[in-house]
Amino acid sequence: MKKIFLMTIMLVCSMSLTFAQKAAEIKFDKVTHNFGKFSEKEPIVSCTFTFTNVGEQPLVINQAVASCGCTVPEYTKTPIQAGEKGEIKITYNGTGKFPGHFKKSITVRTNGAIEMTRLYIEGDMEESK
Repeated sequence: MKKIFLMTIMLVCSMSLTFAQKAAEIKFDKVTHNFGKFSEKEPIVSCTFTFTNVGEQPLVINQAVASCGCTVPEYTKTPIQAGEKGEIKITYNGTGKFPGHFKKSITVRTNGAIEMTRLYIEGDMEESK
């Protein structure tokens, strides 16, 4: 009886220590980027969003999906250790698009405490003359 009680206590203690660790958590330096005005002659623009894992567990980006095919996200595929930084590079290709204002979103899914974050890019592509 004492052995069963002791084993149960040890199991509960080990589980509480496991759950007490803070999960991975992503924190972006910024979530919006404005390209401003750029010419239709050079319709491809890029920016980089930097993030930090402020949790205690390794952070894994499961996917980064853009709202349309003209926007392509590239992201760090390896786990980001606690306290380390990673990057998501976003490239907008306005080739064949109408000039004017645009706003696109990129949905980032992780294994972190906050599983989903949205990033936004916007800008004004001016007609070439």
